[in-house]
Amino acid sequence: MAAKWTRSFFLGVVIGLFGVIVNLMPLGSSLEERFGLYWLFHLRGAVTAPSEVMIVAIDQPSATALDLPITPSSWPREYHARLIDKLTEAGAHVIVFDLLFDTPGIVPEDNVKLAHAIQKARNVVVAERMVFEESELLVNSSDQSYEPIAQEGPSQLLPIIADAVVAHASFPLPKAARVNSYWTFKTGAGDAPTMPVVALQVYGLQVYDDFVGLLQNVNSAAAVSLPVNKNDLEVENLIFLLRDLFINDPQIARQMQVELNRNTNLDVEKKRIINALLNLYVDKEIRYLNFYGPPRSIKTVPYYQALQLNESDRAEKKLEAMDFTDKVVFVGFSAATQPEQDKVRDDYHTVFSNPDGLFISGVEIAATAYANLLENKPIRPFSFTGSLGILFLLGLGMSAVFLVLPNKSAIGFGCFLMIIYAYSVFYQFKEVGIWLPLIVPVFLQLPLALFGAIFLRYLDAKKARKQLQDAFGYFLPERVVTDIAKSSGAIFSNNQLVYGACLATDAEMYTALAEKMDPLQLSRLMNDYYAVLFEPVRRHNGIVSDVVGDAMLAIWTDSTASIALRRRACLACLDISEAVERFNQNNSQQILPTRIGLHFGEMLLGNIGAIDHYEYRAVGDMVNTSNRIQGMNKYLGTRLLVSSEAVAGLDDFLIRPLGSFLFVGKSSPVNLAELIARQQSASSEQLWRCEIFAGALKAYQLQKWEEAIKSFSEILKAFPKDGPARFYLVYCQQQMLTPPIDVWSHTIRMEGK
Repeated sequence: MAAKWTRSFFLGVVIGLFGVIVNLMPLGSSLEERFGLYWLFHLRGAVTAPSEVMIVAIDQPSATALDLPITPSSWPREYHARLIDKLTEAGAHVIVFDLLFDTPGIVPEDNVKLAHAIQKARNVVVAERMVFEESELLVNSSDQSYEPIAQEGPSQLLPIIADAVVAHASFPLPKAARVNSYWTFKTGAGDAPTMPVVALQVYGLQVYDDFVGLLQNVNSAAAVSLPVNKNDLEVENLIFLLRDLFINDPQIARQMQVELNRNTNLDVEKKRIINALLNLYVDKEIRYLNFYGPPRSIKTVPYYQALQLNESDRAEKKLEAMDFTDKVVFVGFSAATQPEQDKVRDDYHTVFSNPDGLFISGVEIAATAYANLLENKPIRPFSFTGSLGILFLLGLGMSAVFLVLPNKSAIGFGCFLMIIYAYSVFYQFKEVGIWLPLIVPVFLQLPLALFGAIFLRYLDAKKARKQLQDAFGYFLPERVVTDIAKSSGAIFSNNQLVYGACLATDAEMYTALAEKMDPLQLSRLMNDYYAVLFEPVRRHNGIVSDVVGDAMLAIWTDSTASIALRRRACLACLDISEAVERFNQNNSQQILPTRIGLHFGEMLLGNIGAIDHYEYRAVGDMVNTSNRIQGMNKYLGTRLLVSSEAVAGLDDFLIRPLGSFLFVGKSSPVNLAELIARQQSASSEQLWRCEIFAGALKAYQLQKWEEAIKSFSEILKAFPKDGPARFYLVYCQQQMLTPPIDVWSHTIRMEGK
């Protein structure tokens, strides 16, 4: 036992370290991000986006309604000026344009109109392009040596637009096959704040005085560095001031959050906004997007409908009410269909990309990022050290389970453990947005722990087999030898002549099933089928001696021809027949009707084989005869046939004698009977059929053809599918038509196997 626990601990350490190492490698994070994040989002499904965020979409319906091309750069900026006026009148709190205004518009006068509308609104944020420039830096003037440097930063807006907006920012996204994250501050561009950050800070100006007052209570010296009046500040400068403040002293943010929770003068909404701002500045620069669902999960209004706000023809067009009051409105291209998307490529592959090829637009990703910041509900990867600890402990736990418990119990409990863990991962993701490792433990550590345990068990079994070989030579596993010894006494020689019952089975339709099923499916089906056959044999103290294809051979052995041995064999036959019937009912598409044959007599138990491979099995004519009896079911239309030797003296079974048959290649006939049921459970119909059949069989044996035909016909009238009655009816009719030339015998000579 100590050795087992030592191996378990060693394997657990290996599996735990394996999970830790994979998680530290790029492969681990790639697997978790590519597959784990995808499955977690889809298991969670779509959720409701916050109502404070809306999108005004430049799309095909808007382009058609306004008689404009779908490409946003071709739209006259007069429309954007009108849209700003409409949204401002409707009460929009912040308007964010995910459109570039770094070049003059089609109509020069429209630039002035747009700048005027922006200036009047005093709440507009516009996008700017992030550019990447390469240059050279002089490092040594004497030899004129230069070092290449790369600079990343925003492009310049039109001066008239730049002077009018409240703020401007870029929104670069990682260059990846699938967008899962974004930057709040672009470290490669001087920690420039991105569009969602700027939008939140503009939205948060409504609580600026409360924010400064809270900071004043916590750290008055820090509060002095901020502008007193929010109307005098520049948003970008404020963002840089706050970021420097909280990075240099993270304790300030924690103290402000404590003070915020204690404050009873602020309402819930103000507290929520302040809390969102604090989390914005103290959390990581890279955030994982908490997508709300497939494209257009955020409330989206077509551009042309937004332009019709408050117009006189609104009632006539029956436009839906669009409440922009206190909303942050993002304006940009957002296709509703895949053909639109192909015309203007501003879309990104995400976990919720539609199967039809429609991806989430850039403006919707920006709105999603902003909504995550406002709600403070991004997807947060579990802490680095915490993830490593979980992976290590899971490795230890799984290895202990697989090594200490028996095989079936270990696999079941291990799978149960992983199901519980996977559900916990999903629950944390769904409820609080915590992202725990999923792929590495479930799909890498679990199989490795299982195979590692199997390998160690294999080494143990190999050692045990070596010891067994030293003790028993070339015999088969100890279980078989022990069972034989228990049933037939000690076997001192390699071969032993014993009395025994031999049961043979064969499955119909196996060839047809094997032809249309793949090997793995067939293997699973046959494993389940053999489990049904083996259980009754073992329950009634039999031994499964051989399995070939779809056939099984089982034996019961004894030193004498005991009635108890044959009774156990007959009970096993009936139980197998019932179990197979239930199996076929549960597998209606893949049934395996089974024929059973049982014989009793002398058999030789011995070692059959050569060189270094031997099998311990029954040998003799009885094995062949039991297979022939099994095959007779095909001709007699039965399922369970036994020889008279197998049921002699057994009065607790309902048995229907079927006559004498001579098999091909045999010189001695065999008296067959159908084993129907236990005597106490036999029905009146079964008893009647056996009685009528006995009279009909006697008439046949006396060559009273008409009487026999009448009785067999009477049985078939009541039981049309009775195979033995139909077999003898046809046989009697043939005998009447062609009387035998030689001396007649009631033994039926079979022409086929």
